[in-house]
Amino acid sequence: MHRRTLLLTSLVCAAAFAAAPAPARADAYPTKPIRLVVGYAAGGSTDVIARIVGQHLAEELGQPVVVDNRPGAGASIASDFVAKSAPDGYTIFMGTIANTINTTLYRRLPFDFERDFAPISLVATVPNVLVVNPSVPAKTVQEFIALAKSKPGDIYFASSGSGSSIHLSGELFNMVADVKMVHVPYKGSAPAVIDLMGGQVQAMFDNLSSSLPHVKAGKLRALAVTSAARSPEAPDVPTMAEAGLPGCEVLSWFALMAPAKTPQPIIDRLNAATVKVLGQDEVKQKLAAIGADPAPSTPQALAALIRSETAKWAKVVENSGAKVD
Repeated sequence: MHRRTLLLTSLVCAAAFAAAPAPARADAYPTKPIRLVVGYAAGGSTDVIARIVGQHLAEELGQPVVVDNRPGAGASIASDFVAKSAPDGYTIFMGTIANTINTTLYRRLPFDFERDFAPISLVATVPNVLVVNPSVPAKTVQEFIALAKSKPGDIYFASSGSGSSIHLSGELFNMVADVKMVHVPYKGSAPAVIDLMGGQVQAMFDNLSSSLPHVKAGKLRALAVTSAARSPEAPDVPTMAEAGLPGCEVLSWFALMAPAKTPQPIIDRLNAATVKVLGQDEVKQKLAAIGADPAPSTPQALAALIRSETAKWAKVVENSGAKVD
């Protein structure tokens, strides 16, 4: 009887082991197409970067990477979809600086960006640039600050919409420079830049890639970039720190994320593939063409960036009273 009991126990344990899911193996992943969810419409910076990286990730991983655009609510619709997707590596997300801003900007979100996502790698960064209409007499950041202080409430700055990184860059400038520019939101960067060139507003913190052609054409004047170092695309434009305003650094960033609880071997596989792809000359050239710099990272470094950015923008949102449209 004792031997029969031992035999039965062994059979039960063997059956349980066989029924248990096999541990995730990086060398067995992926075996089917991967969905890369983007929270913005096709054609924008986030979408273009996702398609560049997705195409080359597909070649590296041996499976199609299909971009899935789900725009709306500052990428929160797409974020919620990914947060609730199976953590199996087959649904990933192109996160951006907007996700860390939204954490405070929206009163209630159906997900927690830090808790419900697993960082894979930072992908690219794009600096902003403070541009003014040529009619503005200020030729430097310090002259612009002096002008804004002499006319509190009379200097208007445009943005692509309330709560956008472009809007919050202006609010950060207000805080650090201790000035009171008035925010004028538009439905996108294009109409904002048009009114800036037309003189309806005086200033704007725009993506460098968007404004640079107008700067070169003499239709806008660039005062400073918001990156830590000068941009190779505009080497004559100083950084905010060089212009005498440290603490006003802003980089629009793009990063690959997965649903929380995605097995670590899959995260590691995706990270290794992303880092390899971002090191390719062809990818660097494609990103440079849209004003983006490749910025591969470890998952841990990306997690640290998200924490610091969330805390940084929470202060700006609270101080400015920024609200979504």
